[in-house]
Amino acid sequence: MKPNILQTPIDYLKGVGPGRADLLRKELGIHTYQDLLNFFPNRYLDKTRFYKISSLEKTSAEVQIVGKITHLKTVEQKRGKRLVADFVDDTGKMELVWFRGHKWIRENLKINTPYVIFGKTNWFNGMFSMPHPEMELVEEYKKQLRTAMQPVYPSTELLAKKGVSNRMINKIMQQLFLETNGKFYDTLTTGIREELKLIPKAEALFNVHFPKSQELLAKAQFRLKFEELFYIQLQLLIKNMLQKKKIKGFVFDQIGENFGNFYKEHLPFELTNAQKRVIKEIRSDLGSGAQMNRLLQGDVGSGKTIVALMSMLIALDNGFQACLMAPTEILSIQHYQGLTELCSELNISIYLLTGSTRTKKRREIHEKLENGEINILIGTHALLEDKVKFKNLGLAIIDEQHRFGVAQRSKLWKKNHLPPHILVMTATPIPRTLAMSLYGDLDISVIDELPPGRKPIKTVHRYDSNRLKVFRFIKEEIQKGRQIYIVYPLIQESEKMDYKDLMDGYESIAREFPDNQISIVHGQMKPADKDYEMDRFVRGETDIMVATTVIEVGVNVPNASVMIIESAERFGLSQLHQLRGRVGRGAEQSFCILMTGHKLSNDSKTRLQTMVSTNDGFEIAEVDLKLRGPGDMMGTQQSGVLNLKIADIVKDNDILKTARHHALQILKEDPDLALEKNAVLKYTYAQLVKHKNIWNYIS
Repeated sequence: MKPNILQTPIDYLKGVGPGRADLLRKELGIHTYQDLLNFFPNRYLDKTRFYKISSLEKTSAEVQIVGKITHLKTVEQKRGKRLVADFVDDTGKMELVWFRGHKWIRENLKINTPYVIFGKTNWFNGMFSMPHPEMELVEEYKKQLRTAMQPVYPSTELLAKKGVSNRMINKIMQQLFLETNGKFYDTLTTGIREELKLIPKAEALFNVHFPKSQELLAKAQFRLKFEELFYIQLQLLIKNMLQKKKIKGFVFDQIGENFGNFYKEHLPFELTNAQKRVIKEIRSDLGSGAQMNRLLQGDVGSGKTIVALMSMLIALDNGFQACLMAPTEILSIQHYQGLTELCSELNISIYLLTGSTRTKKRREIHEKLENGEINILIGTHALLEDKVKFKNLGLAIIDEQHRFGVAQRSKLWKKNHLPPHILVMTATPIPRTLAMSLYGDLDISVIDELPPGRKPIKTVHRYDSNRLKVFRFIKEEIQKGRQIYIVYPLIQESEKMDYKDLMDGYESIAREFPDNQISIVHGQMKPADKDYEMDRFVRGETDIMVATTVIEVGVNVPNASVMIIESAERFGLSQLHQLRGRVGRGAEQSFCILMTGHKLSNDSKTRLQTMVSTNDGFEIAEVDLKLRGPGDMMGTQQSGVLNLKIADIVKDNDILKTARHHALQILKEDPDLALEKNAVLKYTYAQLVKHKNIWNYIS
C-alpha cells in the first residue's frame, strides 16, 4: 500500500462527499483517511444473538430480532402523530414506533419482507415495542462486511441531526478498508511484538473496527494502546536525553560559605531523610554540566521551601543569582517573608517583585538585578517581563507548576546566555501514571515524609444537622487559644451567589460568636483590604477567618488548628486536600471538618470518604484521577499532550508502565535508534516529531 494514500482528504472516500466531509472535519476532527482509521469505537454491541419475540424480557435491553412488518398505521397523539408497525416472527408480535420522519420511513419500508431489527425494547400495554429501530433487509444484512461485535463510535448532536449515524460511519469505515486493502505498515519492532505476543498492526486495526470475537478485540485494543503509550514515552525519554546532551548547564561545583554556614548554624530544624535525599539529587544535577529540569513533588507542609532555599544557596556559592516564581501575590509575599527570616543571619540580598510593586521600587530592583547586587529575586509573573534582566541567573524555581503555561516557563530560559537550571515545585501530588506521561521529560523528586513533631490532621465529615455541636467544638478550641478557618465554596459563574453564601455564613457566625473577632476575605475585596484582613489573622488579632477559597494556596498560620469547609461536596478532592493543609502547621492537634447537606452524589461520597480515611496526598491524587480523568486534573495547558485516541491513562496504567519499560530498554541499548532492528522505530518517531500528533503517523 502506498504510504501517502492515508493522507488523502476524507472528501475523496466513496460515500462521503463535500457536505459530510465538512461535518466530519468540524465535529470529529477527521480530515484524512488516516484520521478516520484512528477514529476508534468507544463501545461495542454484542450482536451474536438473535432473540425471538416470545422470549423477550422486560429489561429494556438492546436486542436483535428477525421478522416481517405486516401492517402500518398512523396514530394521533396529543402532540403530532406517531407511526406504528406490527412486526412479527414465528413466535409472536410486537410494535415498531417512529415519532419523526414518518413520510420517508413509510415510503421506504417493505411489507412482508424479512428484516433484521435492532434497538431497545419497552413493555407497554401488555406488548413489547421498539422505538426508532435500526433496520436492514435480511438480504442486505448477509452481504455486509460485518462482525458479531458491532462498534459504536463517538458522535455529536449535530452529526445525529444531519443524519451522520453510527451506521453511516460504519459504512465509510468499510469503504476505507476496501480502498486500502486493509494493508498497514507495522510500527513496532519484531522483538517487541514477539516478547509481548502482539498481533500485527493490520490485524489490530481491522479487529478494533470489525471485531471477529471478544478475544480478538481484546488483543487489538492491547496492541494499539501499547503502541500509543510506547511512542509517547519514547518521545518524552528522547526529549529528556537530548536536553541533557544538548542543553549545557552551568556547573555548580562549589558547596561554599552560604550553604555550609546555613546548614551548620542556622537550619531551624533537623532535615527529614526525604529532604536530604532530594537535596542530594539536586546537587548531583547542578554539578553535572547538563541543565537541570527537575520536578519536586511534596505534600502540603512537607518542607519544600527549605529545599528550594538550600538549592538557591548552592547557586549563590557559585557566583550566580536565583529566582523563585509563585502564582499569586500572597504566596510570593509569604515566600519572601519566610526566606528573609531564614536568611536573616546570612549576608544575602533578597528582593520581592510583584504586580503591585511601585514604579520607583521597580527601577531600583531592575538596576540592582543587572549589576548583581540582588542575590535572590522572589515574585509573581512580573519576573517574566522583558525589563527584568539578571546579571547572572543560574537557578529558577517555579512554585505550583500547574498554574503556569509552557510558554511562560520558557521565558525564564531566556534570562541568561545558557538556560538557568530549573526546579519546578508542586504541592498538588501528581499520581505516578500522570507524572510519567506529562512530565516524563523531567526528572522527578518526591518528599514523602512530614517533618518530625507534626501530628496528622484529624478529618471528620458532619452533616448540617450537627452544626450546633460543631459550633460548641469551635468555642472550646478558641478558649484553648486556637484560631479557626471557615471556608465557603467559590463557583466562578455566580459570584453574587457565592458572595451571598459567604455573607449569610458570616452573619450566622457573628451571631453565634458575638465576643470573638472575625476576619473576612473574598475575591471581590481590594487587594489592600484582603491583605489587611489576612494580616490581622496571621498576627492573632482575630479568632476566626471566614473566607472563600482565596486562602487555598499559601498562608501559613501555625496557631490555626481548625479548618471548617462548608458545602464540602462542591469542592474537588485536590482542593479539599490543599485547604486542609492550611492547618496542622504547629505542634498542636489540628482538625478538618467537612460540612455537607444530606443529599450527596456517589462521587461526592467517595471524595468525602477519601478525605476522612487518609492524609496521604498521593493516595488522594490517585482517587482524584479516577474520578476526574487526566484532562480535568491538569488543566488545559497540560492535557494537550494527553490527547489519547484509544488508551486511558487511568485504566491502562499497567500498559503505560510496560510501554515506558520497553522504551527505556531500547534507548539504553541504542540511544540514537541507529541499529537496523530499530529502523522502523526511527522512521515512525521521525514522522511523529514532524506531525506533532502521535496518531498521524502510526499506520
